[in-house]
Amino acid sequence: MRRNRHPGNGQYRPHAAQARADARRPRPKPSKIAQHPELRAYIQDHLHQRWSPEQICQSLRRSFPERAEMHVCHETIYQALYVQGRGELRRELTRALRTGRTMRKPRRLAQQRQPRYSAPMVMISERLAEADDRAVPGHWEGDCIIGKNGGSAIGTLVERTTRYVMLLHLPIDRSAERMRDALVETMATLPAHLKRSLTWDQGSEMGRHHEFTVATDIPVYFCDPASPWQRGSNENTNGLLRQYFPKGTDPSVHPREEFDAVAAELNARPRKTLDWDTPAERLAMLLTASN
Repeated sequence: MRRNRHPGNGQYRPHAAQARADARRPRPKPSKIAQHPELRAYIQDHLHQRWSPEQICQSLRRSFPERAEMHVCHETIYQALYVQGRGELRRELTRALRTGRTMRKPRRLAQQRQPRYSAPMVMISERLAEADDRAVPGHWEGDCIIGKNGGSAIGTLVERTTRYVMLLHLPIDRSAERMRDALVETMATLPAHLKRSLTWDQGSEMGRHHEFTVATDIPVYFCDPASPWQRGSNENTNGLLRQYFPKGTDPSVHPREEFDAVAAELNARPRKTLDWDTPAERLAMLLTASN
């Protein structure tokens, strides 16, 4: 108020004060691209050659290392292309960008993203250490292999210590409700000491994970995005399954008995990582010891 009151009589008048504040603002100021025709021509020429704004910025710094007026950041180029009313670069140049968009697509910040599921996820970083080193059996990894046209699917479960495989038959769809029911039914066949945790990716089929946990008392942990190695045993098993069900296969045409037979074959294969025991043998040893 002191800064924007009338210089003569000291009175504060809001409209006049706002006008003084606007006049002092450093922006809007002329754009660097608009002020330097050589810079503008360089950028437009390289956009025509389908260079990205970031490539252009780096090239400018290498080509004119001593001329600061020829240096801009890639965001300045995007603003010159997309912000209405600035007009430093011709609008049709947006078609030379790799996206070809006439409007810029906003990127959400991580803290602005919507939650993946209605119930909060527990991330893999909070999983017990005993699951990480495979010392204690009963920790499972799961995934969903999508069939032809994205309808039916195969659910896969792999026990981390023994590499024992169980397959879920999802002939109709892979909705969260059907996945929940299939998981509950399958896990019910296991003894209590082999039901310690389940690790999954962030697929939509796990939208009812909290209901699965309530029904089975098995906590579900979720992998980080684009981190398939966090379910390494399961990814390996999915590769083995492609020998039986190549890409483009429609799981709905295969009966449940065929899935059981495939799982039995996989569990009867000797594994180098198990010192050439089979997953079935390792699981049998665990069950015998518990009895």
